[in-house]
Amino acid sequence: MDCLFSLDIFNLTIMKIFCIGRNYVDHAKELNNPVPKKPLLFMKPPSALLKEGKPFYYPDFTKELHYECEVVLKMKKNGRHVHPQYAESYIGEIGLGIDFTARDIQSECKKKGHPWEIAKAFDWSAPLGELVPYEEFVGKPIAFNLDKNGETVQVGNTADMIFNFATLISYISQYFIVQKGDYIYTGTPAGVGPVTIGDHFQGYLEGKKLLDFKVK
Repeated sequence: MDCLFSLDIFNLTIMKIFCIGRNYVDHAKELNNPVPKKPLLFMKPPSALLKEGKPFYYPDFTKELHYECEVVLKMKKNGRHVHPQYAESYIGEIGLGIDFTARDIQSECKKKGHPWEIAKAFDWSAPLGELVPYEEFVGKPIAFNLDKNGETVQVGNTADMIFNFATLISYISQYFIVQKGDYIYTGTPAGVGPVTIGDHFQGYLEGKKLLDFKVK
């Protein structure tokens, strides 16, 4: 009997947003979290993306919203069970994004053993800046920083990641098809903090401003 929902899974076109938690030792320590022994993976829906410098509107369901600046990878081809040796060849573009987190809600979820989606994956919780070709960054440590209202609040370097790009892509592809157009938010360094209405965020990758938006 034919399956009513038969589908060629390799021709799916829905973009996915993969996110990695606690991928910098200093960030795990600042939140009193254990350092993971394997990537801590969660996801956001496509509706979480906020692009083109559009303003972010502070949600009314949280009183403790935090910013987390992250290097973001955009995939350029499909793959499953990708070997780490070839994983970087799947990266097409790179940029900076924010993983907004409703910390008060996340804390309640943790206490109850519940998933984090309502604290991490709500609409427009993943602002994304301009993307640039990854070619010039292959195999190199990448410095980045986030400014809040003109003051630098986060400074990071991909050399300090617990799990590098290749490891992340390989790990994710064990469970999900990595597809062209998918994004990977690769984790945040120390320095996360509160967000208030009126804040202006600007993010820099190797000194080039790629992220720029305001909170309303």
